[in-house]
Amino acid sequence: MRKQIQQEPPAKLLVEMAAFAKVVQTKSFSKAANSLGVTRSAVSKHISRLEDALRVKLLNRTTRSLSLTEAGAAVFAHCERMLTEAEDAATVVNRLSAAPRGTVRVSTTNAYGRLQIVPLLPEFFARYPEVAVELLFTDRFVDLSEEGFDVVLRLSSKLSPNLVMKRLAPIEYAVCASPKYFKEAGVPRTPIDLATHNCLQFSTMQQTWQFDGPKGRVTVDVQGKLQVNNSEALRDMLLEHIGIALLPIWAVSEDLKRGRLVAALTQYRALGPFGSDVHIGYLPSRYPSPKIRAFVDFLSEKLRTSRDKSN
Repeated sequence: MRKQIQQEPPAKLLVEMAAFAKVVQTKSFSKAANSLGVTRSAVSKHISRLEDALRVKLLNRTTRSLSLTEAGAAVFAHCERMLTEAEDAATVVNRLSAAPRGTVRVSTTNAYGRLQIVPLLPEFFARYPEVAVELLFTDRFVDLSEEGFDVVLRLSSKLSPNLVMKRLAPIEYAVCASPKYFKEAGVPRTPIDLATHNCLQFSTMQQTWQFDGPKGRVTVDVQGKLQVNNSEALRDMLLEHIGIALLPIWAVSEDLKRGRLVAALTQYRALGPFGSDVHIGYLPSRYPSPKIRAFVDFLSEKLRTSRDKSN
């Protein structure tokens, strides 16, 4: 029985194949070496190693010319295609690195995304015309690597250890209700007064509200007729004069400015259910893609500007 020849795995011969393709294309060992950034002797060794691994002669070499053997011509067709694909891949990467382009997949909570992120997108698109944004509104935590997201916005003090997390902006809160509600139910003067009010709450949070005041931390047990897991739904109920709620200011800022809602207990700092800061997170990488860097830097700039103006 004829003994089977043990060949070198093709994956270990990629450098040799690239050198072979470049020698054939340039018809010169010296020119191939210059193109690849190596010495002529290194190219010669690559060709010899490839011939040894494949157990065939690929090139007829004389002092004045090079020509392909029959086996060399067959191998060259594949090696040239491989080299072209590798060069095309490098071109694509260089082009992507030069300027932000492509689609950024973003996960954010429903209310924050609609009220804070969506209004900023027209300016982002104007600044980066080759970048598109795909937004997913969800209040659950997503897994970036499993679900294919580039960026996540989280309203939580719990930071993900497997992500690069960057603080975007503080979350400030207000205890507020409509003027009509306060006229009928009275305005609370201290957090303890909330015990007599219809306090509308987030269904996923504990039925306690906390405040920092002149005498330190105050915790109040509250009760109400409605629990819901959406800031905008709570805000809508406030506008219907149903009760009083502890909400992030970004969810009710326009209503407060226009007088549709009124803030109470302003001498206290309310501690809301989402923590103290908004964070943006993305997967760690030595070379973050330009589109992700552009999106993160843009939000950092715009939300910081909004925060500075509010102060």
